[in-house]
Amino acid sequence: MSAATGTVPGTGDLGPAATMRASVLRGPGDVAVEERAVPQPGPGEVVVRVSSVGVCGSDTHYYDHGRIGRFVVESPLVLGHEAAGEVAALGPGVATLSVGQRVSVEPGVPDLTCPQCLAGRYNLCPGMRFFATPPIDGAFAEYVVVHAAFAHPVPETISDDAAALLEPLSVGIWACRRGRVGAGSRVLVTGAGPIGLVSVQAALAFGATEVVVSDVNPARLALARDLGATEVVDARTSRVTDLPRPPEVLLECSGHPVATADAIRALDRAGRAVLVGMGGDELALPLSVVQERELEVTGTFRYAGTWPTAIALVAAGRIDLDRLVTGTYRLDQAEDALTAGRRDPRSVKVVVHPQT
Repeated sequence: MSAATGTVPGTGDLGPAATMRASVLRGPGDVAVEERAVPQPGPGEVVVRVSSVGVCGSDTHYYDHGRIGRFVVESPLVLGHEAAGEVAALGPGVATLSVGQRVSVEPGVPDLTCPQCLAGRYNLCPGMRFFATPPIDGAFAEYVVVHAAFAHPVPETISDDAAALLEPLSVGIWACRRGRVGAGSRVLVTGAGPIGLVSVQAALAFGATEVVVSDVNPARLALARDLGATEVVDARTSRVTDLPRPPEVLLECSGHPVATADAIRALDRAGRAVLVGMGGDELALPLSVVQERELEVTGTFRYAGTWPTAIALVAAGRIDLDRLVTGTYRLDQAEDALTAGRRDPRSVKVVVHPQT
């Protein structure tokens, strides 16, 4: 469908009669393309014509199991929350964006009025409406609607795919902030998946001078080194507790309980462990190590206020997101995109192009 379908010339209004394609999860292992009405913008909102959507592990988990913890897919759901595109229509009162402007979508819109939001921690807003988290539809669709403040303009130097991947990069940036990574930091990243790899780049951009990456996948360890890791550890044959210098900061991106416990034991005194990867609901914590070394252990949940930093770092060439893309798929190939990682051990990040 053309972006002009149903438009009123000069307004960018797609109109209530316009339709679009969307890839819909109807149940575990059941994805199909459906025709839906193009969403209409309310006051302060914009419609984005989606050009690129990254596939996240959470999308795959919903596809496989139909739930993540307390979030259960009880009705048809559009997956995808790592999105970018161009503004196609403006809602009433939007003056900060224009039709045709390229944007990266921050996929979680908080209520902006609760105590967490007012304290600047809008990622912890209990009223958060987050793309592709039941019952909120995501971005495996030709168009989405989003609050204008969460559609971030991107320069032409950033590709559509990279603009979509500003979302996982934001996870890495937030983790670095939580771990207080700075000039001269020694950082250990466990897990060289997409989040681990953006965390490596974010840590280096924040000034870390030693960034060690641990994983069991040789291809991903090689990519981590290409992206600037100063050392890699193959967890099949070596342990992070044997590093010659203990790290100050742990960015735990694997979600694996054994890897997490071992990495905490590797930390230096007064070190900081940031738990990013989502594994089981409970973790056996090496409490004596935490106490004797006065370690800080913290969780991290999504991000807040990270897009300006992410855009600046990618635009300046300090972080390469395009390097992570190992496959692109059409909207009607969403199922193949969701299962790419299990077919190819060299797969890192795949992207869906809804307009193709």
